[in-house]
Amino acid sequence: MGGSHSMEVSEFRLEGRFINFVIKDGYKLKGLLLATHEGEFYIKLAKHLRAAFDLRLPPGTWLQVVGYKIHDLKDGTVTLKAERVMAVRSEMGRVETPTPVQEPLSIDNTKAKPAKTKATILVCQKSDCIKRGGKAVCQALEAALSDRGLEDQVTIKGTGCMKNCKAGPNLVMPDKTRHSRIQASQVPALMNQHFGDKMSAQPENLREVVIRNGKLS
Repeated sequence: MGGSHSMEVSEFRLEGRFINFVIKDGYKLKGLLLATHEGEFYIKLAKHLRAAFDLRLPPGTWLQVVGYKIHDLKDGTVTLKAERVMAVRSEMGRVETPTPVQEPLSIDNTKAKPAKTKATILVCQKSDCIKRGGKAVCQALEAALSDRGLEDQVTIKGTGCMKNCKAGPNLVMPDKTRHSRIQASQVPALMNQHFGDKMSAQPENLREVVIRNGKLS
């Protein structure tokens, strides 16, 4: 494969302050922006990092990022892909105590805020679930959170395969209840059962979640 000669791959290590995440389609974590002494960099996250990254990471956190730099010799573009991301302390220019930035978040140079942890809805973002309506489900979840004023209390996080592809879309609610074959039209009822006391929910039904003829029962 002659094309391989047009790529140069080398290791890189960067240290700087976390600016923000790069999210695609409103929910897919792709990478992060890092401000360093050499400027601002966009760094793609390896698949295992995207699945485990803690989205509560505060902007301004000092990070050490290690990974691969891919240089396309044809068009001159350079892509940075992180394999490890660690939170570090920076004192007088010296970096100390690297800590992996994966859930649960453990960063001792940030002020611990009294517990106000967001509940998390996990949504499979693998291709089978997306093809079966997963993208529309995510959009419906975002709309439902907005309608109920829950954006500050509940977050939506894309995950890797949940090992139930034929029954997608798959999602897991904050109380660990797993739902399969969920369609966008079913999201409002699902949210009412998990987060609202406006409707008299039957908790026992949620633990078994049976779908008949495309309807939640």
